[in-house]
Amino acid sequence: MAYCTLADLQDQISEDELIELTDDDNAGVVDAGVVTAAIAKADALIDGYCGKRYSVPFTTVPDIVEALSVDIAIYNLFGRREGAPEDRRNRYKDAVDFLRGVARGDNSLGENDPDGSPTETNQPEMASSNPDRVFTRDKLSGF
Repeated sequence: MAYCTLADLQDQISEDELIELTDDDNAGVVDAGVVTAAIAKADALIDGYCGKRYSVPFTTVPDIVEALSVDIAIYNLFGRREGAPEDRRNRYKDAVDFLRGVARGDNSLGENDPDGSPTETNQPEMASSNPDRVFTRDKLSGF
């Protein structure tokens, strides 16, 4: 299941612009196959980052993931041509920065977080499974 749809992209950019970005055959219509490929590429990037903390692909797509998929897919479509305008490049960079934060545990996708909140990062964890320790301060005091 894709994280966004053609209709979601149409909410962000005009039909004429979508035709310009996807119509390789000069048919005058949006090439749905090209849009599907751009969305799939965006979703693969999202899964790559989010897969460190979440089970992907998402069965229930968080709103933020849908928005990220739209921004990345549009950037991918512009990449097929001359390149994205500055505002689209910035949206793409912001999306990737957010995804990096998700992978590190600094950013949350909300209610779908594995434990309900971002995980602590770079913190040591200690646990003892054996209460009868072999090495203690008292046993090693003579060394």
